[in-house]
Amino acid sequence: MRWIRHLCAPSAQRVFTQASLDAISQTIAEGERRHGGQLVLAVEADLGWRALARGDTPRQRAERAFALLKVWDTPGNHGVLLYLLLADHAVEVVADRGLRGRITAQQWQQVCDRLCERVRGRMPLAEAVALALGEMSDLLAGVLPPAEDGQACEGLQDQPHLL
Repeated sequence: MRWIRHLCAPSAQRVFTQASLDAISQTIAEGERRHGGQLVLAVEADLGWRALARGDTPRQRAERAFALLKVWDTPGNHGVLLYLLLADHAVEVVADRGLRGRITAQQWQQVCDRLCERVRGRMPLAEAVALALGEMSDLLAGVLPPAEDGQACEGLQDQPHLL
């Protein structure tokens, strides 16, 4: 069944319009002005046959995207990835080691759960993702103060990554 979902999955470009990607980028940028972390969104529509044959899980793919996009390469190791695997209806958060002990896995999971609930309730995916990113910024703002000059830490691009 998983193979069929991945073969029939719509492309990420069909799911996210350019306008919605721009709005999400703005949400990320605004959030990063409130805290000292870096947020990254990665969306993967489906997996290739090799990944499916290996039995790659959404968590494994999220960790791979975290490394591929160099989310770990931030000052203080405060990068956080929100990863969506559309064909599996999966949401994962991967937080860098600088956030261990500051934000719990349960808190990140609650963000994922609320995103899924909103989508099940028929909220457009892009809107639900923007709200989740806002929640993630709220968590980060509670533990990582923004730079004193009010500027967001620049390093990782705010534009979502469609893998």
